[in-house]
Amino acid sequence: MKRRELIKSTAAVAAASTLPGWAGAMNRSDYLLFESSQGMKSKIPRFGDGRDWFFERRYGMFVHWGLYAIPGWHEQHQWRARVPRAEFVKLADQWNPKKFNPEQWLDLMEEAGMQYITLTTKHHDGFCMWDTKQTSFNTMNTPYKKDIIGMLSDACHQRKMPLCLYYSIADWNQPNYPNLGRHHELPPQPQDSPDWDKYMLFLKEQVRELCTNYGEIHGFWWDMNVPVYKDPSVNAMIRKLQPKAVINNRGFDEGDFGTPERDYDNPATDAKGFDKPVEACQSVGMESWGYKKDEDFYSDRHLEASIDKYLARDANYLLNVGPTGEGLIPPESAAILKRLGKWKKSVDESYLGVQPDSELLTIPGILVTKNEQTLFVHLNKPMVGNGVKLKPVNVLPVKATLLNTGKPIDCVVNLAPSDHASQQPYLRLRNLPVNEMANSVLVAKLEFDRPLAQIIQAKKIETNIELTK
Repeated sequence: MKRRELIKSTAAVAAASTLPGWAGAMNRSDYLLFESSQGMKSKIPRFGDGRDWFFERRYGMFVHWGLYAIPGWHEQHQWRARVPRAEFVKLADQWNPKKFNPEQWLDLMEEAGMQYITLTTKHHDGFCMWDTKQTSFNTMNTPYKKDIIGMLSDACHQRKMPLCLYYSIADWNQPNYPNLGRHHELPPQPQDSPDWDKYMLFLKEQVRELCTNYGEIHGFWWDMNVPVYKDPSVNAMIRKLQPKAVINNRGFDEGDFGTPERDYDNPATDAKGFDKPVEACQSVGMESWGYKKDEDFYSDRHLEASIDKYLARDANYLLNVGPTGEGLIPPESAAILKRLGKWKKSVDESYLGVQPDSELLTIPGILVTKNEQTLFVHLNKPMVGNGVKLKPVNVLPVKATLLNTGKPIDCVVNLAPSDHASQQPYLRLRNLPVNEMANSVLVAKLEFDRPLAQIIQAKKIETNIELTK
């Protein structure tokens, strides 16, 4: 069973903002309707408390790092490669990431335009990246002998960078966890003594450590609740200890936000918008979330389109890298983040203080954000030609700019031959640099001299007159 099967039901909840069942599950009286400084309202209710940082810092770095970085194949190395537990735990004797420098990670993040970080504290293999008192299988009992979470939290606090913590509920090392051979579990182990109640006590104490020993934490990212066990008291404890922490929906209750993963979740991919917080997650590598020595990487355009697809719908985006066993972010991954950072910086205006409204245009593959009298047109799908007709808009903007380059866009309102039946002219963008910028998602900024409600006119315009700008 693949990871995508576990999150299938999660995706339907996290992604389908247009589905009445999900919207109905919310108690709207407990939320505030966000209104930006420009007066544009979002469909996604804000929390109205310290968790609202989540809506201001919408692009973050995900980091999968642990013992699995040493063999450099996959973060689920032990399970996918069928490595016996007795062999896998020996990797702890090699754990000595002397080149780990959290400042370098944060430098890269800032260059990439990322505004918060989520790190794996314990993945499915059970190895803990902090000074936990609940198990000896942790970074302190290795040649490294340093608290990774402590080092990163200190660096984040110094820079005022929000730190979120990932924690896997499934555990292939803890003897009380009931490994029953279900998805993302080991088969029963002879040295185990399965006891779910004891495991939950272990888990809660670890969560308490993470939420009390490292200063302010801004998020808790659960994963792999294989038994689908419900216990709202766990998230209640996190909220009490860390009131600014947003909590995802893969834990012991609904949490605060949905987590569509990679490109698996069609409801999230196809939704016009969301009415509950969403944080999509993706990795730069196509095979692994952890470090893989011979990784295949997604194209820049695929990642740009993925990022744009969520940011343009008022959602968050978490992009993952897997550091090496030495603690370095691989050069290929770092280069991707830097290139994406340059692209995002150029089009960032289209995500800030805007309202999503992709239903305004009747064009597949195009997303829309708007602000006052400005329309941002996100050409999310690969362009098949160098022009696009923005049906049903038929008003010429006073200014049209391609945000990627800052250069003017050639645009016109006129009748195209394909619209001869209706005899209705529409706004067209022409001569776009689709060949020169084939590996980028283009975003057009269109500024009008009237409210956006008036740019779609019911009356027909004389078809023998071409309006150009």
